[in-house]
This record gives sequence, structure tokens and C-alpha cells, in this order.
Amino acid sequence: MVPLVLLAAAVAWQLVLTGHTLWLAAGAARAAARAELVGESPARAARSALPRSLERGMSVKRVDAGGVRVEVRVPLIVRSWRSPIQVAAASSLGEP
Repeated sequence: MVPLVLLAAAVAWQLVLTGHTLWLAAGAARAAARAELVGESPARAARSALPRSLERGMSVKRVDAGGVRVEVRVPLIVRSWRSPIQVAAASSLGEP
């Protein structure tokens, strides 16, 4: 029974990490959109809104209507493995 409880706890913690990464990606997308609006570097603004552990797998892309899309690789519980999962968030502060 103990291995099943440990497996359930590991899966639950991974889901928490995924949600937190998505939340951070949304904040980075908002920061990048603000920077884009005022003529600054959206990539630099997105990096400043993320912890260093998430910066390595990040990508910033401009989308239509002045928006910015930020993609971040989800960290795994086992840090030596590279995650195949990415989450993305987009933000637009310009006029539609």
C-alpha cells in the first residue's frame, strides 16, 4: 500500500508543479506584453518574471495584434530528466 501512496503523492506534486509553471508563464507573458507595448525587449521582460530554473526552456514569440506568447518547459520531480511537456500563455495589451 505504501508504494501506491508514494506514487499518488508524486503524481499530485507533479500536477502542482505543472499548475505553478503555467501560472508563472502567464505572469511572464503579461510582463513581455507590457514591455512590447512600451518598446522594450519582451524576451528580457519575460526572463525577469521567471525564476532562473525555468529560464532555460523558455521561448518568447510575437503573435498577431501586438500579443506575446511565452512557452516554458515544465520541471519534473526528478531534476536529472528533461521534461517533454511545455506550457504556454499569451497576453496582449494593445488595441484589438
